[in-house]
Amino acid sequence: MNIGARSRRPVRAAANRGTARMIATAVLAMAVCGFGPAGPARAASGTPVALSSAASSSVSSSVPSSVPSSVPSSVPSSVPSSAFADRPLSAAWSGRKVDCHRVKCVALTFDDGPGRYTRTLLRHLQAHRAHATFFVVGQNVAAYPGIAREIAGAGHEIASHTYSHPDLTKLSAAGVRLQLARTDQAIKAATGIVPRLVRPPYGALNATVRAQTARPMVLWSVDTEDWRYRSSAKVARRAIKSAHAGSIILFHDIHPTTVRALPKVLKSLSARGYVFVTVSQMFGGHPPRLVFSGAHPGTL
Repeated sequence: MNIGARSRRPVRAAANRGTARMIATAVLAMAVCGFGPAGPARAASGTPVALSSAASSSVSSSVPSSVPSSVPSSVPSSVPSSAFADRPLSAAWSGRKVDCHRVKCVALTFDDGPGRYTRTLLRHLQAHRAHATFFVVGQNVAAYPGIAREIAGAGHEIASHTYSHPDLTKLSAAGVRLQLARTDQAIKAATGIVPRLVRPPYGALNATVRAQTARPMVLWSVDTEDWRYRSSAKVARRAIKSAHAGSIILFHDIHPTTVRALPKVLKSLSARGYVFVTVSQMFGGHPPRLVFSGAHPGTL
């Protein structure tokens, strides 16, 4: 199965530039994305920013217009907005108190796993006592439940990246809810945890998508473009050069080159005094509804 690991730079409404160019790139990128049986995601594609609801309507029909048939009809068609408001944080990472107003915090985030390289990544993180947030794909959790348990058991945050990685802006409201609910079921079955955060695939958001859950939608402030640069040196250089206090850095743990880049990233940023935290830790357990970074959180 190939899941498009295409990343998008988050853009606020006032700064949505180059729409025509972005849409053209999105069409090309999505055309090469495949959706198949549950398994590790491996392929990557283009990099436009999140489309507005108007722009998304012109994206190629190669993006699925409905939730894949692999999502069972038994999944509830709605998830109450309050369903996650009082969920306790995972004990492993909620107990680690970090005041990101006093120390330089960076949130490393990894999309599209778990997969065959994730265990190596976990060893790198453990060696530097670093915590991270994993935005997992539900069908990959179903394929690798043991690795999902290892992520949670190591003190990292597990969050939702949908069940089969569609562009949510191309789905109906019910379709969005199905994607989120099915992912919740897979993560809870594997780890006992219901995710508190969501990252929409490709960073694609519109009003319909945002209305389907009260959970924070987490984008990013630093894009390593590791889907484009299958070079550990380039990925490490982009992450290190762009990091600052409050950065939320986007990686994909489905790429071996990305995993090989992490020791250099961790060593370099540690030497500069950065502390590696989960997204929820960065915000003291209460992220805003739309997150771009910890330094200047979005609240649109």
